[in-house]
Amino acid sequence: MGVLDWAVIVAYFFVMVWIGLWAKSRISDSRDFFTAGGRMPWWLSGISHHMSGYSAAVFVGYAAIAYDEGFVLYVWWALGITFAVTLGAFLFAPRWPRLRQRLGIISPLEYLKIRYNLPTQQLLAWSGTALKVFDVGAKWTAMGILLNVFAGVPLVWGILLTGSVTLFYSTIGGIWADALTDFGQFVIQLVAGVVMFFVAVSALGGVSSIWTMWDDLPEGNAGFFNGQYTALFVAVYLLINTLSYNGGTWNLAQRYISSPSGSTARKAAFLSAGLYLFWPLVLFFPMWAAPILLPNLEDTSQSYALLTLELLPAGLVGLVLAGLFSHTMAMTGSDANAISAVVTRDIIPALRRGATALSERTELTVGRIAVFTFIALSMVIALTADNFGGVLGLIITWFGGLVGPIAIPMLLGMLPAFKRCGPGAAISSWAVGLAVFVLTNFVFKSSLQELSPDQVTAVSVGGPVVCALITFLVVGLVKPWRNDAAYALVDSLDGDLDEASIARLEQERRAGRV
Repeated sequence: MGVLDWAVIVAYFFVMVWIGLWAKSRISDSRDFFTAGGRMPWWLSGISHHMSGYSAAVFVGYAAIAYDEGFVLYVWWALGITFAVTLGAFLFAPRWPRLRQRLGIISPLEYLKIRYNLPTQQLLAWSGTALKVFDVGAKWTAMGILLNVFAGVPLVWGILLTGSVTLFYSTIGGIWADALTDFGQFVIQLVAGVVMFFVAVSALGGVSSIWTMWDDLPEGNAGFFNGQYTALFVAVYLLINTLSYNGGTWNLAQRYISSPSGSTARKAAFLSAGLYLFWPLVLFFPMWAAPILLPNLEDTSQSYALLTLELLPAGLVGLVLAGLFSHTMAMTGSDANAISAVVTRDIIPALRRGATALSERTELTVGRIAVFTFIALSMVIALTADNFGGVLGLIITWFGGLVGPIAIPMLLGMLPAFKRCGPGAAISSWAVGLAVFVLTNFVFKSSLQELSPDQVTAVSVGGPVVCALITFLVVGLVKPWRNDAAYALVDSLDGDLDEASIARLEQERRAGRV
């Protein structure tokens, strides 16, 4: 990279830091820090939900899939998420802000103490927090790889650079800083993605290449399914994406919780789904064209970075790299905010049982310490990512296999159809999902290699989720649970409260009566 490219990167980092400092002025207590006081507009929530849903791993691991297997990446990933978020707009998204209206939650797990019980809440909180450390670590590694390809920066320094900037603005600015930087980063990656799209089209010979390019790609790359990415694989990840993008991934739940009402959360979900439907067609096009523009690559995970260096002039390389930074920093910053909310509101109060409640100022301080600690730990994981299967291994196997058993009790617990599924169903489904994950990924791993690649993924990644879901349903049917407080809470989530009721509940909470 040239001097102009580095100037763009430095300017980008300064803007992110400035947004964090500005957002700090909007925060007076923990509710502002974690949920924007329930005042986040639908368009900002929707863009932030979209930006927080993927990172620079898309430009490393997924770039390799686009190079090797082609259009199936859009079918498996973008279309699957579009369907999942659209479904969630009706079932899940509106219920998250309604929980905040009624209970004053700032954490997506906070309501589980009433819906199930304290042990269930703690089990999901501790296991989910540990899982996200690994998930975010994979994203730092992906960003470090890209910076290494672009500028020859050693992996460790790339991780430390991006992680430190995110750590700063997330720690001081909370969810306002995350959402506002998400919006700024959305604009940057929009410009960078459009530039890369038109440069790739020009390199292929003009606008007509958008339709004619597919005939020149390797066999199968133009199909809806290819290689190990079969209909079975797509179906498995459709289930996982439905759980993940509707709140099983906690930072995405935070975007809905921060909405003023259920109706605004639904609008935010529709906006995010629309972006997933259309934007990846532009974003992925250079990756799909890479086998023509950069044939016979040995390491296809570097295809997008190498295309950028090959096709763009000085200055624009830095813009594209800033766009890649934006995805990782958007996702990891929002992850850190969500995890710190869980630590502050769910884990620490349980450890201090019997002690007086934290004051709002102390709670805010604890939240900032939790953000700092989480990002630091995830950076340590990033520096040892190869020990866990590399970038794709971390994201697809570990996260995909374990997010379901944690998300199932949390999401289905909000729906009236599953009111009879109580603590026994929640804990059993988590335990079965974890057991199946261990069996398929470690105990019987060598035996599974005899299957086809898509079957291996379906068993090792989809097996824990499917088994956890079946267990949750069966236990609820065989041993139905009855709790008046939990039933009343679930039934109350079908509609928004009026402003007078919200204000009354807030006054009662602050007075310590709710």
